Amino acid sequence: MTAIPFLAADIGGTHGRVALMRASHDGVETLAYRVFACAAFPALSELLRAFVDEEVKAPVKHCVLACAGQIMGDEVVNDNLAWPIHLTQLRDALGLEDVAVLNDFEALAYALDGPLAEDGRHLCGPNAHTKGPALVIGPGTGLGASVHVPGPDGGFVMATEAGQMDFAPHSVRDREVLARMAPEGGYVPFEHIVSGPGLLAAYVALCGLQGETPRLATPEAITTAAVARSDAQAVEAVEIFCSSLGSFTGNLAMAFMATGGVYLAGGFLSSIFELLKRSAFEQRFLHGRSARALLLQIPVWVTEHGHHGVQGAARWYLRHGSAPQPAAARGANP
Repeated sequence: MTAIPFLAADIGGTHGRVALMRASHDGVETLAYRVFACAAFPALSELLRAFVDEEVKAPVKHCVLACAGQIMGDEVVNDNLAWPIHLTQLRDALGLEDVAVLNDFEALAYALDGPLAEDGRHLCGPNAHTKGPALVIGPGTGLGASVHVPGPDGGFVMATEAGQMDFAPHSVRDREVLARMAPEGGYVPFEHIVSGPGLLAAYVALCGLQGETPRLATPEAITTAAVARSDAQAVEAVEIFCSSLGSFTGNLAMAFMATGGVYLAGGFLSSIFELLKRSAFEQRFLHGRSARALLLQIPVWVTEHGHHGVQGAARWYLRHGSAPQPAAARGANP
């Protein structure tokens, strides 16, 4: 089965990246690759069908999905997805024999065995690739994170729901923004600050604190205004986003002893790389921690999400998916 081309798809809240893959002597080979806007399709099956109709010349019977969210029986559950994903329906709609599923950031961690580890821009810490557990973290529509632990046969990967951990304000301004976002108190996850929608929410909160009406309506507009320094609340919102990402990343680096480095993934971060580099990210990554000496030795890189998700999903599939099973029986942790 591993010599037969198969579909590999990386499905997030905004984009669906789809490739036709097959095994090669050095891992996986990409035969075709496209990026789709999820909102342009009424269902995942239609998005995949568009790829098959345009790029696949022979029948394809096997598919691996890297999806934001958790696999619960026959369904992938995540509020950030554009539509519900039911595996049996997907398999039947496309005439597939096998649909395997893993978490999207789990797939990115498997991509560390490929080019992902070499593609990044250095942000802070030692400018060298080191050994040990490595983290992949990415704010996009949500906030994902996974850890790659080296070992025999490529080691193993752990998916997490770390983005759902409680946001911990660091500064007085953080507390003011948090109070504006949750005036009655209660649970606010890091994802509600450190993500595209979180950036927009922080911007709206800052405008409210200044008694101003928000002028900008999308995360892209906010980052553009922050780069141009044309909107004071946009500049401050990006600063809060970057510093909060530093705190979140430092927390996970301590929790997993990530001596193999941290890879911050996604086009969103790449687009604000210079702002991120000038921000308080590194200070908050290191600040006030008993593990500061350890954290000083951890390199942090920013890398494009790009095709790495489908590459990692394909690598996972070739390692774990050689025996087809019914779709509902397949999950992210074999």
